Order: sequence, then structure tokens, then C-alpha cells
Amino acid sequence: MGRLDDKVVVITGASTGIGRATMERCAEEGATVVGCSRTQSTLDEALASALSRGGQGMTFATDLSTENNCKALIDATIDAYGRIDVLINNAGVGWQYGIDNPGSMAALHDTTADWWHDVMAINLDSYVFCTKHALKPMMEAGSGSLVHVASMGGVTGLYDGHTYTAAKGAIVNLSRSLAITYIKQGIRSNVVSPGFIDTPMVAAVTPLFDDPAVAANLSPIARAAAPEEIAACNAFFASDDSSYCNGANLVVDGGCTARSFPG
Repeated sequence: MGRLDDKVVVITGASTGIGRATMERCAEEGATVVGCSRTQSTLDEALASALSRGGQGMTFATDLSTENNCKALIDATIDAYGRIDVLINNAGVGWQYGIDNPGSMAALHDTTADWWHDVMAINLDSYVFCTKHALKPMMEAGSGSLVHVASMGGVTGLYDGHTYTAAKGAIVNLSRSLAITYIKQGIRSNVVSPGFIDTPMVAAVTPLFDDPAVAANLSPIARAAAPEEIAACNAFFASDDSSYCNGANLVVDGGCTARSFPG
């Protein structure tokens, strides 16, 4: 028996990194997984890997920066399986997006309105509208778990990426509000806030951990996390093992935000 047997789990940003690892872990735990991202080919690879570990599932390729597409994902899940037990909001962009799209991860004085709206649409609006449309079937069922992947940048300041940090901070406090509002319908809401993770999103940063001195400055644990280490936290909040967790923010950063300065 797996912790997620008989649960339908929707995972956004599921084709790579934390999302793919989460889909694999949830399938391993017995879930029916619905993976969503923009690119069908990488989704197919992720789903094949997930299903080789157990469970069943499907994919849904779309751009979640618009409400209509978020609703379409939820509707497709209901059409296929009749319910949604868990929504894991993970879709987003970060530092690699800033390299590919100069200006998108700038400090506020260098951030155009277009980049502000673009990053907010991906990193915050997708969470808002996927959650909005998942709430109705969860409320009808009288149960559900909302899991939101934010960032340590949502609880501490960064020197740039101000749109990114604003979105991540908003996710943390939105989750708290959801937690106290919808627990009356049996729906829990929690956040996982990663630090440095060895994923394509931060590929430009992770090689810095190859130097032990630099690694120790970046994180007390002196390494980046594997995506599977965050997936384990997501699966915990998805499962009934976290039945008394509601409104929590689990910061998984190797101790970065625990210290006042590198030492």
C-alpha cells in the first residue's frame, strides 16, 4: 500500500526538475498522476518514467499563464477521473529564464511592466487559477490537499529577481489564507519553499557548488538539493501523513535562511 493509493494528483510544471521528480514520487506512492507543462514531448518522457514506478496517469500540455488554460487542465482531470484529491502547483520560471530573457529577473528599477506581468502570470497567476478551479470539485468532495512550491526567495530578500520574489512571497501568504478559509470544507493548503536545487531552472548557479569554499558560502549544507528531496516533501503534504499540517511553509534550503551571515 502506498501513501497516495486511490488519490488523483495534479502536478504542474511536471516535465522537468522538481515537477518531474514529484510526478515520479507520487506515482511510486500509488497515485493517479496528471502532469502538466507546456511541452508534450518532455511530458511524455516524464509520464513514462513515472508510470514505470507504479500508479497510472495522463498528461495535459498547455500554457498555464491564462485562466482559461488552468480551467481546461482541471476540467480534463475531472473528465478523466471524476475528482481531484491533490493539486501540486509547481509551474514557474527562475534564473535560467532571466538568462534566456534578459530583464525578466532584474531588480525593480530595471523591470519593465511587460516583464513584471509575464513573470507574474507564470509564477503566480497559474497557482491562483489552477487552485481556483480545483477548489470546486474539492469542496464538493469535502476533502483535498493544495501544495504550492514557492522558494526561499519568498521569505527572504534577493538583490534582483524582484518580480520572482514578489510572486513567491505572495504564494506563501495566499496559501495561509486558503488554509484558514477552506479547511472548513476539508481542504488543506501548505507550501514547500526550496533553496538551491539542481534543476535546469538554476543550471547557471549549481556549478558554483563544485568549489567547496563557495558552496559553504552559498548554503550551510554546502550542496544543492536533488529534485527528489523536494519531491519527497511535496508527497508528504499530498498524503494523509500531513493531516494536521495546514497553513505551513516548509523551507527546504539546507539552512540558508537559518543563518544571519555566511560563516
